Amino acid sequence: MKRTLKLFLSLATALGVVCALAACGEPHKHNLVWLHSPTEHWQVCTVPGCDGSFDEARGEHVGSPCEVCGPAFRAVAFYTGINDQAHVSFVNEANQWFAEQAVACNFLYEATNDWSKLNDEFLEEYDLVLFLDTRPEEASAREAFERYMKNGGAWMGFHFSAFALTPSDYEQNWDWYHDEFLGSGEYVSNTWEPTAEVLKVETHDHPATEHLPDTFLSQPCEWYAWEFDLRENPDITILAALDSTIPESSFPVGNNKEKPWEIWQDGYYPVVWANNNYRMMYLNMGHNLVTYGSNSRDLSSTFGNEEQDRLVIDGMFGLTRPE
Repeated sequence: MKRTLKLFLSLATALGVVCALAACGEPHKHNLVWLHSPTEHWQVCTVPGCDGSFDEARGEHVGSPCEVCGPAFRAVAFYTGINDQAHVSFVNEANQWFAEQAVACNFLYEATNDWSKLNDEFLEEYDLVLFLDTRPEEASAREAFERYMKNGGAWMGFHFSAFALTPSDYEQNWDWYHDEFLGSGEYVSNTWEPTAEVLKVETHDHPATEHLPDTFLSQPCEWYAWEFDLRENPDITILAALDSTIPESSFPVGNNKEKPWEIWQDGYYPVVWANNNYRMMYLNMGHNLVTYGSNSRDLSSTFGNEEQDRLVIDGMFGLTRPE
């Protein structure tokens, strides 16, 4: 696995988070700084005379990012992008947004709908794998992904990538993935329509949530409930949840009065979590509000929310941080 990062250290600045890296090695020994505000990141070299520097007095980036060390990490996203218009809307938005962030944050981002590329040789070139909307179905791809994760690879999954509706078209036939890796087991229920909700940040002792407030308002999403109680799994760290007991609660969740079972009146529902045995992070987000049918229109977005964007970007950098 190609690893370009050697040291990752979080520091505080007026702009928010500064992550100092020494990554070049011989023959270049540059002082690389990852600087990010709540909405953007960039990599600069603080060595005098280099092609990028950071003006501490002004608190801003000066010059172009240092090109000597290359991208901080290499990410590849797998997607299917068919059938559900809300999921397609998210995939289209995500591929554009991640590509833009890759430029701003100096990481490499590629995307493919060819799941046959999920093999050992292909994965060796990437530090981070994303599943945008589905999971691999071929046994060989599943086996390659499991090896990748057990050998120190990193993964971020969104929304339907954890989905296995039993007994329907999406059979839960991958126990390692659903029961051990995700820890969630089978899908149980969902809310409808997609709604923006107040999320409770359960811990700040994680790179993805370290700089988030205690609560924040999400983008609209369809929210899922799962078979297993993740609070009882010692391997799982819940990062964010819907919790009807907090004063800021936005319950009830959902607004489908024709199907009241798709409205959650109260309860506790993890929506972002990590498995401590792997470099992984799952996010329930990834279902935009759209008008279904031949005249489909996007009515909401997943990105463009300061806190939620930061959760994703900081999560990516945290997953690729060297141990």
